[in-house]
Amino acid sequence: MSLVSVIIPYYKKKNYIKTALNSVLNQTYQNFELIVIYDDPDHSDLPLLLEFEKLDNRIKVLVNKKNLGAGLSRNEGINIAKGKYLAFLDSDDVWLVHKLEKQISFMEKGNYFASHTSYEILDLNSNIKCKRIAKTLNFKDLLKSCDIGLSTVVIKKDILNNNLKFPNIRTKEDYVLWLLISKNGHAFQAVEDILTKWKTSKN
Repeated sequence: MSLVSVIIPYYKKKNYIKTALNSVLNQTYQNFELIVIYDDPDHSDLPLLLEFEKLDNRIKVLVNKKNLGAGLSRNEGINIAKGKYLAFLDSDDVWLVHKLEKQISFMEKGNYFASHTSYEILDLNSNIKCKRIAKTLNFKDLLKSCDIGLSTVVIKKDILNNNLKFPNIRTKEDYVLWLLISKNGHAFQAVEDILTKWKTSKN
């Protein structure tokens, strides 16, 4: 069973982070490490994250010396990740319990380098606003629009070996990386099951 490195950047999401972390800890696929990058110069929420770190030795909390933003914070997690696969989750989103099990099985059977799942978009009250059904997307597809939810993505770590990381921009940094990955010939394969809940929130 391959090791999966789950990477979560954290910035002012105290009301959501417990649910996000528990959605990882409760996965049916249990061979993972969970890397949380604390990106808030205000350390008032840090004790909450450190309590989770004490609960499970698979959890690692990194504290940024300054605010880097979500993309560069994910890169900090990638730098220490030990897994064959990298899975990304934002701190206000959640995974369904079979998410990793289904997605890793799908990728290993097909020898795929990148995949994403279908997902539900929720409002602040956790009501379903709409659903996005995953489709296999190549570079030409992604040039038209990005229908990939970041918290649905799993990639093989070794495709990032050539200094391919999240760019230093404050928005759409995930879209840029998906374009670069697909331009290198790795289409994002679709897991059509809805396995992720994406929450609309501030910050």
